[in-house]
Amino acid sequence: MKRKLIFFLAVAFTFSSCEDMFEPANQNIREIDAMHGEPIFAQGILLNGYARIPTNGYSFNDVATDDAVSNDVNNNYLRAATGQWAANMDPFNQWTNAKAAIQYLNIMLREVDKVQWANDPNVSMLFRDRMKGEAYGLRALFMYHLLQNHAGWSGGTLLGVPIVLEPEDKDSDFNKPRDTFEACMQQIYSDLKQAEELLPLDYTKIASISQVPEKYRNGPEVDVVDRYDRVFGEYARQRMTARIAKAIKAQAALLAASPAYSAGNTTTWEDAARYAGEVLQLNGGINGLDPKGGTWYAETAEIAALASGANPREILWRTDLGQSNDLERLHFPPTLFGSGRINPTQNLVDAFPMSNGFPISHASSNFNPAAPYADRDPRLTRYILVNGGTAGVNNSTVVTAADGTTNDALRKVETSTRTGYYLKKLLRQDVNLNPQSTNTQPRYQPRIRYTELYLAYAEAANEAWGPSGTGAYGFSAYDVISNIRRRAGITQPDNYLESIRSDQNAMRELIKNERRLELSFEGFRFWDLRRWKSNINEPARGVEIVGGNHQTILVEDRIFNEHMMHGPVPYSEILKFNALTQNNGW
Repeated sequence: MKRKLIFFLAVAFTFSSCEDMFEPANQNIREIDAMHGEPIFAQGILLNGYARIPTNGYSFNDVATDDAVSNDVNNNYLRAATGQWAANMDPFNQWTNAKAAIQYLNIMLREVDKVQWANDPNVSMLFRDRMKGEAYGLRALFMYHLLQNHAGWSGGTLLGVPIVLEPEDKDSDFNKPRDTFEACMQQIYSDLKQAEELLPLDYTKIASISQVPEKYRNGPEVDVVDRYDRVFGEYARQRMTARIAKAIKAQAALLAASPAYSAGNTTTWEDAARYAGEVLQLNGGINGLDPKGGTWYAETAEIAALASGANPREILWRTDLGQSNDLERLHFPPTLFGSGRINPTQNLVDAFPMSNGFPISHASSNFNPAAPYADRDPRLTRYILVNGGTAGVNNSTVVTAADGTTNDALRKVETSTRTGYYLKKLLRQDVNLNPQSTNTQPRYQPRIRYTELYLAYAEAANEAWGPSGTGAYGFSAYDVISNIRRRAGITQPDNYLESIRSDQNAMRELIKNERRLELSFEGFRFWDLRRWKSNINEPARGVEIVGGNHQTILVEDRIFNEHMMHGPVPYSEILKFNALTQNNGW
Protein backbone atom coordinates (compact mmCIF):
# COMPACT_ATOMS: atom_id res chain seq x y z
CA MET A 1 0.00 0.00 0.00
CA LYS A 2 2.83 2.38 0.91
CA ARG A 3 4.54 1.65 -2.42
CA LYS A 4 1.27 2.45 -4.29
CA LEU A 5 0.89 5.75 -2.42
CA ILE A 6 4.42 6.79 -3.31
CA PHE A 7 3.76 5.89 -6.95
CA PHE A 8 0.56 7.97 -7.13
CA LEU A 9 2.25 10.93 -5.41
CA ALA A 10 5.08 10.76 -7.94
CA VAL A 11 2.62 10.69 -10.85
CA ALA A 12 0.69 13.61 -9.39
CA PHE A 13 3.92 15.60 -8.95
CA THR A 14 5.00 14.81 -12.51
CA PHE A 15 1.77 15.98 -14.09
CA SER A 16 1.53 19.05 -11.89
CA SER A 17 4.95 20.06 -13.25
CA CYS A 18 4.08 19.65 -16.92
CA GLU A 19 3.23 23.31 -17.37
CA ASP A 20 6.67 24.30 -16.13
CA MET A 21 8.31 21.68 -18.33
CA PHE A 22 6.81 22.95 -21.57
CA GLU A 23 6.23 26.61 -20.76
CA PRO A 24 8.46 28.82 -18.58
CA ALA A 25 6.91 29.88 -15.33
CA ASN A 26 5.47 33.39 -15.44
CA GLN A 27 8.01 34.67 -12.97
CA ASN A 28 10.82 33.71 -15.39
CA ILE A 29 9.46 35.88 -18.23
CA ARG A 30 10.50 39.52 -18.05
CA GLU A 31 8.02 41.87 -19.63
CA ILE A 32 9.34 45.11 -21.12
CA ASP A 33 7.44 47.24 -18.65
CA ALA A 34 9.43 45.59 -15.85
CA MET A 35 12.28 47.87 -16.84
CA HIS A 36 10.31 50.92 -15.71
CA GLY A 37 11.00 50.17 -12.07
CA GLU A 38 14.34 48.37 -12.52
CA PRO A 39 17.04 50.66 -13.89
CA ILE A 40 19.60 47.82 -13.95
CA PHE A 41 17.28 45.76 -16.15
CA ALA A 42 16.68 48.84 -18.29
CA GLN A 43 20.43 49.40 -18.73
CA GLY A 44 20.72 45.80 -19.85
CA ILE A 45 18.58 46.64 -22.87
CA LEU A 46 21.04 49.38 -23.82
CA LEU A 47 24.08 47.24 -23.12
CA ASN A 48 22.91 44.81 -25.81
CA GLY A 49 23.88 47.56 -28.23
CA TYR A 50 27.39 47.91 -26.82
CA ALA A 51 27.90 44.14 -26.86
CA ARG A 52 27.17 44.03 -30.60
CA ILE A 53 29.55 46.77 -31.77
CA PRO A 54 31.43 45.21 -34.73
CA THR A 55 34.77 46.72 -33.69
CA ASN A 56 34.73 45.01 -30.29
CA GLY A 57 37.16 42.54 -31.87
CA TYR A 58 39.42 42.15 -34.90
CA SER A 59 37.84 40.74 -38.03
CA PHE A 60 41.12 40.26 -39.96
CA ASN A 61 39.15 40.63 -43.17
CA ASP A 62 42.50 41.74 -44.63
CA VAL A 63 42.57 38.09 -45.74
CA ALA A 64 40.06 39.09 -48.44
CA THR A 65 42.43 41.76 -49.81
CA ASP A 66 45.91 42.01 -51.29
CA ASP A 67 47.36 42.60 -47.79
CA ALA A 68 47.13 39.10 -46.30
CA VAL A 69 46.27 35.44 -46.68
CA SER A 70 45.49 32.83 -44.06
CA ASN A 71 46.92 29.36 -43.51
CA ASP A 72 43.49 28.31 -42.19
CA VAL A 73 41.77 26.62 -45.12
CA ASN A 74 38.39 27.09 -43.41
CA ASN A 75 38.75 30.87 -43.10
CA ASN A 76 35.55 32.40 -44.54
CA TYR A 77 37.35 35.53 -45.73
CA LEU A 78 39.68 33.27 -47.71
CA ARG A 79 36.63 31.57 -49.20
CA ALA A 80 35.09 34.93 -50.10
CA ALA A 81 38.29 36.17 -51.73
CA THR A 82 38.69 33.06 -53.86
CA GLY A 83 35.30 33.05 -55.53
CA GLN A 84 32.79 31.85 -52.94
CA TRP A 85 31.36 35.19 -51.79
CA ALA A 86 27.60 35.08 -52.31
CA ALA A 87 24.42 36.48 -50.83
CA ASN A 88 24.05 33.22 -48.89
CA MET A 89 27.76 33.01 -47.92
CA ASP A 90 28.67 36.44 -46.67
CA PRO A 91 31.25 36.59 -43.87
CA PHE A 92 30.99 40.40 -43.89
CA ASN A 93 27.28 40.30 -43.06
CA GLN A 94 26.11 42.81 -40.47
CA TRP A 95 22.42 42.65 -41.30
CA THR A 96 21.37 40.35 -38.46
CA ASN A 97 23.71 41.74 -35.81
CA ALA A 98 23.05 45.43 -36.52
CA LYS A 99 19.31 45.06 -36.90
CA ALA A 100 19.13 43.15 -33.60
CA ALA A 101 21.11 45.93 -31.92
CA ILE A 102 18.81 48.58 -33.40
CA GLN A 103 15.78 46.66 -32.08
CA TYR A 104 17.15 46.88 -28.53
CA LEU A 105 18.05 50.54 -28.99
CA ASN A 106 14.57 51.32 -30.30
CA ILE A 107 13.08 49.63 -27.23
CA MET A 108 15.27 51.82 -25.04
CA LEU A 109 14.23 54.99 -26.88
CA ARG A 110 10.55 54.10 -26.57
CA GLU A 111 10.69 53.19 -22.89
CA VAL A 112 13.44 55.44 -21.50
CA ASP A 113 11.11 58.22 -20.34
CA LYS A 114 9.06 55.73 -18.31
CA VAL A 115 11.99 54.36 -16.30
CA GLN A 116 12.55 55.54 -12.74
CA TRP A 117 16.33 55.83 -13.00
CA ALA A 118 16.75 57.10 -9.42
CA ASN A 119 14.64 58.13 -6.45
CA ASP A 120 15.76 61.73 -6.88
CA PRO A 121 13.78 63.08 -9.86
CA ASN A 122 16.65 65.41 -10.81
CA VAL A 123 19.08 62.49 -10.99
CA SER A 124 16.50 60.44 -12.86
CA MET A 125 16.25 63.19 -15.49
CA LEU A 126 20.03 63.18 -15.98
CA PHE A 127 20.10 59.41 -16.39
CA ARG A 128 17.19 59.57 -18.82
CA ASP A 129 19.00 62.05 -21.02
CA ARG A 130 22.24 60.07 -20.93
CA MET A 131 20.62 56.76 -21.81
CA LYS A 132 18.67 58.40 -24.59
CA GLY A 133 21.79 60.06 -25.99
CA GLU A 134 23.73 56.79 -25.86
CA ALA A 135 20.94 54.98 -27.71
CA TYR A 136 20.81 57.59 -30.47
CA GLY A 137 24.58 57.47 -30.91
CA LEU A 138 24.69 53.68 -31.03
CA ARG A 139 21.78 53.51 -33.47
CA ALA A 140 23.69 55.79 -35.84
CA LEU A 141 26.80 53.62 -35.46
CA PHE A 142 24.92 50.47 -36.45
CA MET A 143 23.31 52.24 -39.40
CA TYR A 144 26.81 53.20 -40.57
CA HIS A 145 27.92 49.56 -40.42
CA LEU A 146 24.80 48.46 -42.28
CA LEU A 147 25.58 50.92 -45.07
CA GLN A 148 29.21 49.88 -45.22
CA ASN A 149 28.25 46.22 -45.55
CA HIS A 150 24.98 46.26 -47.47
CA ALA A 151 24.38 49.54 -49.29
CA GLY A 152 24.57 49.31 -53.06
CA TRP A 153 23.07 50.19 -56.39
CA SER A 154 19.80 48.59 -57.38
CA GLY A 155 18.62 49.63 -60.80
CA GLY A 156 19.64 53.25 -60.98
CA THR A 157 19.36 54.08 -57.27
CA LEU A 158 21.86 53.83 -54.45
CA LEU A 159 19.97 52.06 -51.67
CA GLY A 160 20.67 51.61 -48.01
CA VAL A 161 18.54 49.55 -45.64
CA PRO A 162 15.00 49.88 -44.29
CA ILE A 163 14.98 52.63 -41.68
CA VAL A 164 13.33 51.29 -38.53
CA LEU A 165 12.78 53.77 -35.70
CA GLU A 166 10.29 51.86 -33.55
CA PRO A 167 10.57 48.47 -31.83
CA GLU A 168 9.19 45.63 -33.92
CA ASP A 169 6.93 42.88 -32.60
CA LYS A 170 4.95 39.97 -33.99
CA ASP A 171 2.35 42.35 -35.43
CA SER A 172 4.86 44.62 -37.21
CA ASP A 173 5.12 44.90 -40.96
CA PHE A 174 8.54 43.40 -41.68
CA ASN A 175 8.10 43.53 -45.44
CA LYS A 176 9.56 47.01 -45.90
CA PRO A 177 11.47 48.32 -48.91
CA ARG A 178 15.00 49.61 -48.54
CA ASP A 179 15.33 53.33 -48.03
CA THR A 180 17.75 55.30 -50.15
CA PHE A 181 21.36 55.67 -49.10
CA GLU A 182 20.75 59.41 -48.80
CA ALA A 183 17.80 58.87 -46.42
CA CYS A 184 19.92 56.53 -44.31
CA MET A 185 22.75 59.08 -44.14
CA GLN A 186 20.33 61.80 -43.07
CA GLN A 187 19.02 59.47 -40.36
CA ILE A 188 22.59 58.92 -39.15
CA TYR A 189 23.17 62.67 -39.00
CA SER A 190 19.87 63.22 -37.19
CA ASP A 191 20.59 60.56 -34.56
CA LEU A 192 24.11 61.87 -34.00
CA LYS A 193 22.84 65.43 -33.61
CA GLN A 194 20.52 64.27 -30.83
CA ALA A 195 23.35 62.31 -29.21
CA GLU A 196 25.60 65.37 -29.24
CA GLU A 197 22.87 67.51 -27.68
CA LEU A 198 22.16 65.04 -24.88
CA LEU A 199 25.67 63.84 -24.01
CA PRO A 200 28.77 65.53 -22.60
CA LEU A 201 31.88 65.80 -24.74
CA ASP A 202 33.59 63.40 -22.30
CA TYR A 203 32.77 61.78 -18.98
CA THR A 204 34.93 63.59 -16.46
CA LYS A 205 34.86 64.89 -12.89
CA ILE A 206 33.76 68.50 -12.78
CA ALA A 207 34.94 71.21 -10.41
CA SER A 208 32.06 73.68 -10.36
CA ILE A 209 28.49 74.34 -11.38
CA SER A 210 29.72 76.39 -14.34
CA GLN A 211 30.59 73.10 -16.08
CA VAL A 212 27.03 71.84 -15.75
CA PRO A 213 24.62 72.58 -18.62
CA GLU A 214 22.08 75.25 -17.67
CA LYS A 215 19.10 72.88 -17.83
CA TYR A 216 20.54 70.76 -14.99
CA ARG A 217 21.33 73.62 -12.57
CA ASN A 218 18.39 73.07 -10.24
CA GLY A 219 19.31 73.55 -6.57
CA PRO A 220 22.37 74.35 -4.43
CA GLU A 221 25.73 74.12 -6.22
CA VAL A 222 27.00 71.19 -4.18
CA ASP A 223 23.88 69.16 -5.00
CA VAL A 224 24.01 70.05 -8.68
CA VAL A 225 27.69 69.09 -8.97
CA ASP A 226 27.19 65.84 -7.05
CA ARG A 227 24.19 64.86 -9.17
CA TYR A 228 25.99 65.64 -12.41
CA ASP A 229 29.08 63.69 -11.37
CA ARG A 230 26.92 60.75 -10.40
CA VAL A 231 25.53 60.49 -13.95
CA PHE A 232 28.11 62.09 -16.22
CA GLY A 233 31.25 61.49 -14.16
CA GLU A 234 34.32 59.36 -14.75
CA TYR A 235 32.66 56.04 -13.97
CA ALA A 236 30.75 56.23 -17.29
CA ARG A 237 33.88 56.37 -19.43
CA GLN A 238 33.83 54.32 -22.64
CA ARG A 239 30.09 54.82 -22.98
CA MET A 240 28.86 56.90 -25.94
CA THR A 241 29.78 60.60 -25.74
CA ALA A 242 29.39 63.70 -27.92
CA ARG A 243 33.05 63.30 -28.95
CA ILE A 244 32.44 59.72 -30.10
CA ALA A 245 29.28 60.81 -31.93
CA LYS A 246 31.31 63.43 -33.83
CA ALA A 247 33.84 60.76 -34.80
CA ILE A 248 31.11 58.43 -36.09
CA LYS A 249 29.78 61.31 -38.17
CA ALA A 250 33.24 61.73 -39.71
CA GLN A 251 33.47 57.99 -40.46
CA ALA A 252 30.05 57.89 -42.12
CA ALA A 253 30.72 61.04 -44.14
CA LEU A 254 34.02 59.66 -45.47
CA LEU A 255 32.15 56.58 -46.72
CA ALA A 256 29.41 58.66 -48.31
CA ALA A 257 31.79 61.06 -50.07
CA SER A 258 33.88 58.25 -51.57
CA PRO A 259 33.70 57.37 -55.30
CA ALA A 260 31.58 54.23 -54.82
CA TYR A 261 28.82 56.22 -53.07
CA SER A 262 29.17 59.90 -53.95
CA ALA A 263 26.82 59.79 -56.96
CA GLY A 264 23.97 58.57 -54.76
CA ASN A 265 23.94 61.08 -51.91
CA THR A 266 24.60 64.72 -51.01
CA THR A 267 27.54 64.35 -48.59
CA THR A 268 30.64 65.99 -50.06
CA TRP A 269 34.38 65.71 -49.49
CA GLU A 270 34.19 69.10 -47.81
CA ASP A 271 31.58 67.77 -45.40
CA ALA A 272 33.80 64.79 -44.59
CA ALA A 273 36.81 67.06 -44.03
CA ARG A 274 34.79 69.40 -41.85
CA TYR A 275 33.40 66.63 -39.63
CA ALA A 276 36.83 65.05 -39.14
CA GLY A 277 38.34 68.48 -38.57
CA GLU A 278 35.86 69.21 -35.77
CA VAL A 279 37.05 66.14 -33.88
CA LEU A 280 40.72 66.88 -34.51
CA GLN A 281 40.39 70.47 -33.32
CA LEU A 282 39.17 69.07 -30.00
CA ASN A 283 42.33 66.95 -29.95
CA GLY A 284 44.70 69.89 -30.40
CA GLY A 285 44.69 69.99 -34.19
CA ILE A 286 47.80 68.87 -36.01
CA ASN A 287 49.79 68.90 -32.76
CA GLY A 288 47.44 66.35 -31.22
CA LEU A 289 48.89 63.44 -33.18
CA ASP A 290 50.26 61.01 -30.60
CA PRO A 291 54.03 60.42 -31.06
CA LYS A 292 53.41 56.82 -29.92
CA GLY A 293 50.20 56.35 -31.89
CA GLY A 294 51.73 53.99 -34.42
CA THR A 295 52.70 51.50 -31.71
CA TRP A 296 49.82 51.94 -29.27
CA TYR A 297 49.44 48.14 -28.93
CA ALA A 298 53.07 47.74 -27.79
CA GLU A 299 53.20 50.57 -25.23
CA THR A 300 53.22 48.16 -22.31
CA ALA A 301 53.75 50.69 -19.51
CA GLU A 302 50.99 52.91 -20.87
CA ILE A 303 48.57 50.00 -21.13
CA ALA A 304 49.40 48.72 -17.63
CA ALA A 305 48.79 52.19 -16.18
CA LEU A 306 45.28 52.55 -17.63
CA ALA A 307 42.66 52.93 -14.94
CA SER A 308 39.06 53.99 -14.52
CA GLY A 309 38.32 53.88 -18.22
CA ALA A 310 40.97 56.46 -19.13
CA ASN A 311 42.26 56.55 -22.70
CA PRO A 312 45.80 56.68 -24.00
CA ARG A 313 46.41 59.75 -26.15
CA GLU A 314 46.00 57.78 -29.40
CA ILE A 315 42.63 56.29 -28.47
CA LEU A 316 39.30 58.06 -28.79
CA TRP A 317 37.15 55.04 -27.89
CA ARG A 318 38.04 51.54 -26.76
CA THR A 319 36.79 48.40 -25.09
CA ASP A 320 37.49 47.56 -21.46
CA LEU A 321 40.94 46.41 -20.42
CA GLY A 322 41.30 42.64 -20.22
CA GLN A 323 43.90 39.88 -19.89
CA SER A 324 44.50 37.43 -22.73
CA ASN A 325 46.98 35.85 -25.11
CA ASP A 326 44.46 34.95 -27.81
CA LEU A 327 46.01 37.09 -30.54
CA GLU A 328 49.47 35.67 -29.91
CA ARG A 329 48.15 32.11 -29.80
CA LEU A 330 46.58 32.59 -33.20
CA HIS A 331 49.29 34.58 -34.93
CA PHE A 332 52.72 33.87 -33.44
CA PRO A 333 54.83 31.63 -35.70
CA PRO A 334 55.01 27.89 -34.86
CA THR A 335 58.35 28.05 -33.03
CA LEU A 336 56.74 30.51 -30.60
CA PHE A 337 53.81 28.10 -30.11
CA GLY A 338 51.43 30.02 -32.34
CA SER A 339 49.30 29.03 -35.33
CA GLY A 340 50.65 31.69 -37.71
CA ARG A 341 47.15 32.34 -39.06
CA ILE A 342 47.57 35.75 -40.74
CA ASN A 343 50.33 35.94 -43.33
CA PRO A 344 51.08 39.44 -44.67
CA THR A 345 51.72 39.54 -48.41
CA GLN A 346 54.63 40.69 -50.52
CA ASN A 347 52.16 43.26 -51.88
CA LEU A 348 51.95 44.90 -48.47
CA VAL A 349 55.70 44.60 -47.86
CA ASP A 350 56.32 46.40 -51.14
CA ALA A 351 53.98 49.21 -50.06
CA PHE A 352 56.39 50.29 -47.30
CA PRO A 353 58.76 52.95 -48.67
CA MET A 354 62.45 53.25 -48.03
CA SER A 355 63.57 55.12 -44.93
CA ASN A 356 64.13 58.17 -47.15
CA GLY A 357 60.41 58.15 -47.93
CA PHE A 358 60.61 57.18 -51.60
CA PRO A 359 58.54 54.22 -52.85
CA ILE A 360 60.79 51.25 -53.62
CA SER A 361 59.88 51.57 -57.31
CA HIS A 362 61.20 55.15 -57.46
CA ALA A 363 64.59 55.84 -59.01
CA SER A 364 65.69 57.78 -55.92
CA SER A 365 64.75 55.04 -53.42
CA ASN A 366 68.10 53.18 -53.39
CA PHE A 367 66.17 49.94 -52.97
CA ASN A 368 68.37 46.82 -53.09
CA PRO A 369 66.47 43.68 -54.21
CA ALA A 370 69.24 41.50 -52.77
CA ALA A 371 68.67 43.02 -49.30
CA PRO A 372 64.99 43.95 -49.54
CA TYR A 373 64.42 44.71 -45.85
CA ALA A 374 67.45 46.95 -45.38
CA ASP A 375 67.01 50.69 -44.89
CA ARG A 376 63.22 50.49 -45.14
CA ASP A 377 60.49 52.48 -43.43
CA PRO A 378 60.78 51.34 -39.77
CA ARG A 379 57.11 50.40 -39.76
CA LEU A 380 57.90 47.41 -41.98
CA THR A 381 59.68 45.41 -39.30
CA ARG A 382 57.45 46.77 -36.54
CA TYR A 383 54.32 45.46 -38.25
CA ILE A 384 55.57 42.43 -40.19
CA LEU A 385 57.85 39.60 -39.13
CA VAL A 386 60.28 39.15 -42.02
CA ASN A 387 62.86 36.44 -42.60
CA GLY A 388 65.53 36.77 -39.92
CA GLY A 389 63.38 39.04 -37.78
CA THR A 390 63.01 38.52 -34.05
CA ALA A 391 59.93 38.03 -31.91
CA GLY A 392 58.73 36.78 -28.54
CA VAL A 393 59.94 37.18 -24.99
CA ASN A 394 63.45 35.99 -25.90
CA ASN A 395 63.75 37.94 -29.16
CA SER A 396 63.98 34.63 -30.98
CA THR A 397 65.12 34.72 -34.60
CA VAL A 398 62.44 33.53 -36.99
CA VAL A 399 63.56 32.00 -40.28
CA THR A 400 60.85 31.94 -42.95
CA ALA A 401 63.12 31.07 -45.88
CA ALA A 402 61.96 28.07 -47.91
CA ASP A 403 65.21 26.29 -47.09
CA GLY A 404 64.83 26.93 -43.37
CA THR A 405 64.89 23.98 -41.02
CA THR A 406 62.17 24.93 -38.52
CA ASN A 407 58.39 24.90 -38.87
CA ASP A 408 58.48 28.66 -39.41
CA ALA A 409 59.78 28.06 -42.94
CA LEU A 410 57.60 28.73 -45.97
CA ARG A 411 54.91 26.04 -46.36
CA LYS A 412 56.73 23.69 -43.97
CA VAL A 413 53.66 22.51 -42.08
CA GLU A 414 50.00 23.52 -42.04
CA THR A 415 50.62 26.31 -39.50
CA SER A 416 53.59 27.72 -41.41
CA THR A 417 53.49 30.93 -43.42
CA ARG A 418 52.24 30.78 -46.99
CA THR A 419 53.82 34.11 -47.96
CA GLY A 420 57.20 34.14 -46.20
CA TYR A 421 55.91 36.58 -43.56
CA TYR A 422 54.15 36.50 -40.19
CA LEU A 423 52.08 39.14 -38.43
CA LYS A 424 53.83 41.27 -35.80
CA LYS A 425 51.56 44.27 -35.42
CA LEU A 426 48.98 44.07 -32.58
CA LEU A 427 50.87 41.23 -30.86
CA ARG A 428 52.42 41.59 -27.41
CA GLN A 429 55.97 40.34 -27.65
CA ASP A 430 56.05 39.83 -23.87
CA VAL A 431 53.54 36.97 -24.14
CA ASN A 432 55.10 33.54 -23.64
CA LEU A 433 53.04 30.68 -25.07
CA ASN A 434 55.42 27.94 -23.98
CA PRO A 435 53.12 25.47 -22.16
CA GLN A 436 55.56 25.42 -19.25
CA SER A 437 55.28 29.16 -18.65
CA THR A 438 52.22 30.46 -20.46
CA ASN A 439 51.24 33.99 -19.54
CA THR A 440 48.71 36.63 -20.52
CA GLN A 441 49.03 40.39 -20.77
CA PRO A 442 46.61 43.32 -20.43
CA ARG A 443 45.15 44.67 -23.65
CA TYR A 444 42.20 46.56 -25.05
CA GLN A 445 40.54 46.80 -28.45
CA PRO A 446 40.41 50.25 -30.06
CA ARG A 447 37.03 51.14 -31.49
CA ILE A 448 38.24 54.47 -32.89
CA ARG A 449 41.85 55.64 -33.07
CA TYR A 450 42.80 59.26 -33.66
CA THR A 451 45.20 58.23 -36.43
CA GLU A 452 42.18 56.95 -38.38
CA LEU A 453 40.57 60.37 -38.09
CA TYR A 454 43.73 62.25 -39.07
CA LEU A 455 43.96 60.09 -42.18
CA ALA A 456 40.25 60.61 -42.91
CA TYR A 457 40.78 64.35 -42.67
CA ALA A 458 43.83 64.17 -44.95
CA GLU A 459 41.93 62.20 -47.58
CA ALA A 460 38.87 64.45 -47.55
CA ALA A 461 40.85 67.71 -47.28
CA ASN A 462 43.02 66.78 -50.25
CA GLU A 463 39.91 66.13 -52.34
CA ALA A 464 38.09 69.24 -51.13
CA TRP A 465 40.90 71.82 -51.00
CA GLY A 466 44.01 70.21 -52.48
CA PRO A 467 47.19 69.08 -50.68
CA SER A 468 47.86 72.39 -48.91
CA GLY A 469 44.29 73.63 -48.35
CA THR A 470 43.33 74.03 -44.69
CA GLY A 471 39.64 74.88 -44.73
CA ALA A 472 38.82 76.41 -41.36
CA TYR A 473 41.19 74.22 -39.36
CA GLY A 474 44.67 75.64 -39.93
CA PHE A 475 46.25 72.40 -41.14
CA SER A 476 46.23 70.54 -44.44
CA ALA A 477 46.42 67.05 -45.89
CA TYR A 478 50.13 67.69 -46.44
CA ASP A 479 50.58 68.62 -42.76
CA VAL A 480 48.88 65.43 -41.57
CA ILE A 481 50.88 63.13 -43.83
CA SER A 482 54.11 64.94 -42.98
CA ASN A 483 53.54 64.41 -39.26
CA ILE A 484 52.51 60.77 -39.65
CA ARG A 485 55.58 59.95 -41.73
CA ARG A 486 57.86 61.83 -39.35
CA ARG A 487 56.38 59.82 -36.48
CA ALA A 488 56.96 56.61 -38.44
CA GLY A 489 60.67 57.34 -38.72
CA ILE A 490 60.97 58.57 -42.31
CA THR A 491 64.23 60.47 -42.71
CA GLN A 492 63.79 64.24 -42.60
CA PRO A 493 63.54 66.27 -44.74
CA ASP A 494 60.98 64.05 -46.44
CA ASN A 495 62.08 64.73 -49.99
CA TYR A 496 59.47 62.49 -51.60
CA LEU A 497 56.63 64.25 -49.80
CA GLU A 498 58.09 67.62 -50.76
CA SER A 499 58.25 66.56 -54.39
CA ILE A 500 54.47 65.96 -54.53
CA ARG A 501 53.15 68.61 -52.16
CA SER A 502 51.42 70.48 -55.01
CA ASP A 503 50.21 67.39 -56.88
CA GLN A 504 46.69 66.39 -55.78
CA ASN A 505 46.74 63.08 -57.64
CA ALA A 506 50.09 61.99 -56.25
CA MET A 507 49.04 63.13 -52.77
CA ARG A 508 45.86 61.07 -53.09
CA GLU A 509 47.88 57.93 -53.77
CA LEU A 510 50.27 58.66 -50.92
CA ILE A 511 47.40 59.21 -48.49
CA LYS A 512 45.86 55.89 -49.56
CA ASN A 513 49.20 54.18 -49.02
CA GLU A 514 49.73 55.76 -45.60
CA ARG A 515 46.24 54.62 -44.64
CA ARG A 516 47.12 51.11 -45.83
CA LEU A 517 50.24 51.01 -43.63
CA GLU A 518 49.02 52.80 -40.51
CA LEU A 519 45.70 50.96 -40.29
CA SER A 520 46.94 47.58 -41.53
CA PHE A 521 45.29 44.50 -39.98
CA GLU A 522 42.66 46.64 -38.23
CA GLY A 523 39.82 45.93 -40.65
CA PHE A 524 40.05 48.90 -43.02
CA ARG A 525 41.65 47.69 -46.27
CA PHE A 526 38.69 45.62 -47.48
CA TRP A 527 36.27 48.55 -47.17
CA ASP A 528 38.76 51.14 -48.42
CA LEU A 529 39.40 49.33 -51.70
CA ARG A 530 35.69 49.19 -52.36
CA ARG A 531 34.77 52.74 -51.46
CA TRP A 532 37.69 53.94 -53.62
CA LYS A 533 36.56 51.66 -56.50
CA SER A 534 40.14 50.38 -56.63
CA ASN A 535 41.40 47.11 -58.08
CA ILE A 536 40.03 44.38 -55.81
CA ASN A 537 41.51 41.53 -57.85
CA GLU A 538 45.18 42.13 -57.19
CA PRO A 539 46.66 38.64 -56.60
CA ALA A 540 48.20 37.97 -53.19
CA ARG A 541 51.93 37.39 -53.54
CA GLY A 542 54.67 36.12 -51.26
CA VAL A 543 58.41 35.54 -51.26
CA GLU A 544 60.36 32.31 -51.61
CA ILE A 545 63.89 32.60 -50.21
CA VAL A 546 66.39 29.91 -51.17
CA GLY A 547 70.10 30.32 -50.64
CA GLY A 548 69.54 33.95 -49.74
CA ASN A 549 67.87 34.71 -53.08
CA HIS A 550 64.42 36.32 -52.94
CA GLN A 551 61.86 35.29 -55.54
CA THR A 552 58.34 36.74 -55.61
CA ILE A 553 55.68 34.01 -55.88
CA LEU A 554 51.95 33.90 -56.53
CA VAL A 555 50.17 32.71 -53.40
CA GLU A 556 46.48 33.24 -54.06
CA ASP A 557 44.35 34.80 -56.78
CA ARG A 558 41.58 37.18 -55.86
CA ILE A 559 38.29 36.37 -57.60
CA PHE A 560 35.86 39.25 -57.24
CA ASN A 561 33.37 40.50 -59.83
CA GLU A 562 32.76 44.18 -60.50
CA HIS A 563 29.46 44.21 -58.63
CA MET A 564 31.32 43.17 -55.48
CA MET A 565 32.36 46.75 -54.87
CA HIS A 566 29.20 46.62 -52.73
CA GLY A 567 28.03 43.72 -50.58
CA PRO A 568 24.71 41.89 -50.85
CA VAL A 569 21.50 41.95 -48.90
CA PRO A 570 21.36 38.50 -47.24
CA TYR A 571 19.68 35.97 -49.52
CA SER A 572 17.46 34.76 -46.67
CA GLU A 573 16.01 38.27 -46.32
CA ILE A 574 15.32 38.52 -50.05
CA LEU A 575 13.47 35.18 -49.90
CA LYS A 576 11.35 36.29 -46.95
CA PHE A 577 10.44 39.82 -48.00
CA ASN A 578 9.45 40.66 -51.54
CA ALA A 579 9.63 44.40 -50.85
CA LEU A 580 13.41 44.14 -50.52
CA THR A 581 15.45 44.56 -53.67
CA GLN A 582 18.91 43.05 -54.07
CA ASN A 583 21.99 45.02 -55.07
CA ASN A 584 22.98 44.77 -58.73
CA GLY A 585 24.80 41.58 -59.64
CA TRP A 586 23.92 39.56 -56.55
